Amino acid sequence: MGVTSQTVRPVAGAVATAAVVDLIVVLVFAAIGRNSHAEGITVLGTLTTAGPFLVALLLGWLVGRVWRAPLTLPTGAFVWAVTAGIGLAVRTVFTHRLPLSFVLVASISLAVLLIGWRLLALLATRWTRSA
Repeated sequence: MGVTSQTVRPVAGAVATAAVVDLIVVLVFAAIGRNSHAEGITVLGTLTTAGPFLVALLLGWLVGRVWRAPLTLPTGAFVWAVTAGIGLAVRTVFTHRLPLSFVLVASISLAVLLIGWRLLALLATRWTRSA
């Protein structure tokens, strides 16, 4: 029988690490976006830009009970979908606009960041185990 996310409880350190990395990648996403639009990278500005996505990230973690399997690719896909979808919706409520170009760039960027780091962690873990 294979190991599934239901049969293995993640180590508390893995949960904390996943939460911190998710938080950091959303902040990096916001900082890169601000920089690319010459808005300047300040703490307050970055937090303001990241705010809707941070709220969505927290909601995704709570609703999806991400702490049960924080490092899996399906979890990363779920976190991405909630963070991008709800983050864009919350942003729209406050800005009253949602350009298609922003939807595409934000969705792709968040996918690369939120799923990508999990993929790299998975590959590193498999590489370490095989070595």
